[in-house]
Amino acid sequence: MSDLSSEKCVPCKGDTPPLKGEELQRFWKRLEEGWELVNEKAIEKSFQFKDFKEALAFVNDIGKVAEEEGHHPDIVLSWGKVKVVYTTHKIQGLSESDFVMAAKTDVCYISRKS
Repeated sequence: MSDLSSEKCVPCKGDTPPLKGEELQRFWKRLEEGWELVNEKAIEKSFQFKDFKEALAFVNDIGKVAEEEGHHPDIVLSWGKVKVVYTTHKIQGLSESDFVMAAKTDVCYISRKS
């Protein structure tokens, strides 16, 4: 599991530049498999579940962590599937907190599946 999951999200100031190039790649490579980099502006991953109820419980797990960390994803919930997208809207790109939350999302998924 990524060590990013033990880090805390840092509030983004509007003058913080989005991650780019090599620095962005370094963070992305620290994530578990399945995270897709979208135009260097977002990361997304889909998670599979046996039914809607299990998928909804996972969304609630993510929501709890997002509230604790103060950094929230875009979430699409459907029957047996959850798509999670992280981006930092304030800077119209990716920040370190997006990767921290992606790692924490993987922890939620693994703990729910075990």
